[in-house]
Amino acid sequence: MDFIIQLIERDLLRIRALQCARQLNLPQCYLAAGFVRNLVWDHLHGYSEATPLNDVDVVYFDPGEDDPNQYLVYERQLTQMLPLFNWQVRNQALMHFRNGDSPYRGTLDAMSYWPEKETAVGVRLDSQGEYECTAAFGFESLLALQLNPNPKRPHSLFAERVRNKNWLEHWPKLVVNNQMPD
Repeated sequence: MDFIIQLIERDLLRIRALQCARQLNLPQCYLAAGFVRNLVWDHLHGYSEATPLNDVDVVYFDPGEDDPNQYLVYERQLTQMLPLFNWQVRNQALMHFRNGDSPYRGTLDAMSYWPEKETAVGVRLDSQGEYECTAAFGFESLLALQLNPNPKRPHSLFAERVRNKNWLEHWPKLVVNNQMPD
């Protein structure tokens, strides 16, 4: 998605974060969720300053990884490279255990289970230095300032996240779609 890449290219801190994540050389690795979502919402609200990130979600998919605590090593490495962020690294090949789902087939498949559709977005810097964006549900609703529940998750989880994260207070142009698709 060219529009999101243009926003990323204007944000030196996000560029640095992407460069750090690329150094880990993790398979199917993306910086995801608020890293992308908040940047888009900030721009569409006309904010001149980026909303501070509570954390930076680094998601990857490595079914051969045998240490369930390997993510802690990656978090320490990223913190050494860029200590400004609260890095949250998760191997999506293991997350189905925590979520009670069938095994995921890849990072994008795992993202398709996240509670709201607009959070299921990610960006990475590939080995050729090119940005690549992905979204489990496409980019249209994110760019339209919508918030939609994921039918794979309980609606109550979506409602709780909308309320607890204060998204509507911070980004008042957001439109929440509380309807679950048929």
